[in-house]
Formats: sequence, structure tokens, C-alpha cells
Amino acid sequence: MMVPVLFTKGHGTGNDFVILPDPDGALDLTDDLVRRLCDRRFGIGADGVLRVVRTAKHPDAADHAADAEWFMDYRNADGSIAEMCGNGVRVFTRYLLHHGLAEVSAGGLPIATRAGVVRAVVRGDLISVHMTTPRVYAASTATTGGFTMPGVAVDCGNPHLVCSLSAPLDALDLTVAPEHDEALFPHGVNVEFVNPVGDLHVRMRVHERGSGETLSCGSGALAVGAVTLRDAGLSAGVATVDVAGGTLTVTATESGEWWLAGPAVLVATGEVTL
Repeated sequence: MMVPVLFTKGHGTGNDFVILPDPDGALDLTDDLVRRLCDRRFGIGADGVLRVVRTAKHPDAADHAADAEWFMDYRNADGSIAEMCGNGVRVFTRYLLHHGLAEVSAGGLPIATRAGVVRAVVRGDLISVHMTTPRVYAASTATTGGFTMPGVAVDCGNPHLVCSLSAPLDALDLTVAPEHDEALFPHGVNVEFVNPVGDLHVRMRVHERGSGETLSCGSGALAVGAVTLRDAGLSAGVATVDVAGGTLTVTATESGEWWLAGPAVLVATGEVTL
């Protein structure tokens, strides 16, 4: 039986999502359903799906029920499960606040993800998220268009490979996934290609596993910010990351916290038959 379900469309710097309210975890969110929803010709169109589930109602998040009421069940456009999505967390937060499902206290709004509980703070049009501390841990390479480029692996709760380039990013063909070290990244990897713009200011293009090239990747910006600060010899500071859909900032505090800040916009609501 076909069932009508409400949805909201949102984006963070052009990284767009279909948001499905499912507080009791009753929806059978199959890979095929996610692919159909994200199809830009025959579906709603998005880089991924954010399912809004009470933490206590989802087996992947129930252990965090005492720390966060809501769980962001994130799926890539191909239906695969992802541990974290930095833009998605901000859009998820905007959705909860817009629909009166949560309030932001002085300490921020806790959100459960597969990478752990993160905390969101609203500052006007911008939402800042206290992210998992990125771990820069290994040298590797990515190959695209016949060119192999050096990079560094970064764990942001999900896997990233940051490749800093002197050649212009616009020449890269990211219509196919860059080749990577499958032993280092057995579950795939998000690959960020970076050009310098100025002091602690870079430009990024990204190929996200399961979604292809996207206009932005929040956790990718976090990875890029971590590498940018490291390369500058800094343990704290603010890195600016320009993406195709706008600008994100990554802040590492003196106390060791890492924050990702940027806009989060809800653009449409409707009903889809599933």
C-alpha cells in the first residue's frame, strides 16, 4: 500500500537533503527508497536523506538516548549509511527548531549521530556544531583523470582524504569517484581537493562516497580545516573553507574543541507517496 509521507527539503551551502520525520522509527527506509527520493529526475532530488528519529527508537542510537533526544539517521544518495554529515547536522538542527521539536539551551542542542553525539549552537542565520575531533593520521593518494595526487587521511567520524593541489581545481573531472587505497579506506572515502586562497583560507571541491561530487561537504570542510591548521603549525585557530555552494568556517579552540559553522536553510515542504 502506498503511504503519503510529509517531507522537507533543506540545504547547507548547497549540500541538499530530503528530511523525513519518523519519530518512532516506523518507516522502512530501504536503499531503493533512498535512491528514488534522491533521484533528481524521477524523485525529489538530493545528496542524501535525513531521517528524524527519536534516539531511543533506533537500534543504532539507543545507547545515546540519555544524552540526546533526536538521532540523525543519514543516508547517502545511493542508499548507503554514513556515520556523519556536517552540513546535514546543521540542517537537521534547523528542522528540529523550525518544527518546535527541540530548543537550544546555553550549552547547545545535542544531536545523536553514528559518529557519536554532537552539539549545535544557533547564532542567527548560522549554526555552529561542536564536531568530533578530527584525526589526521596517514599519507595516501587519490587518482582521477589519470593523475595521482598525494593526500592525507583524516578521520572525522567518517573517512576523508585531503589532497592539497597547486593546479586549478576546475580542471578536475569528478564525474567518477577518485581511485583510492582500499586497504586504508575499506568502506570508501570522501575525497577533498584543495587550493590555497590566502592565510588559513582555502577553496575545496569534494567527491562524496555514495553521492558523487557535491556543492559542499561539512565533515569534508572539517577535515580540510584540520589539515590547513596543521600545515600552518597551529593547534588552534580559524580556517575558512570556500565550497561551490558558499563558505564554511572551521574553528579549533585552545581547549581542544572543533567547531564547524555555516548556514542551514529549509527551502520547501511537501508530501511524497512511499
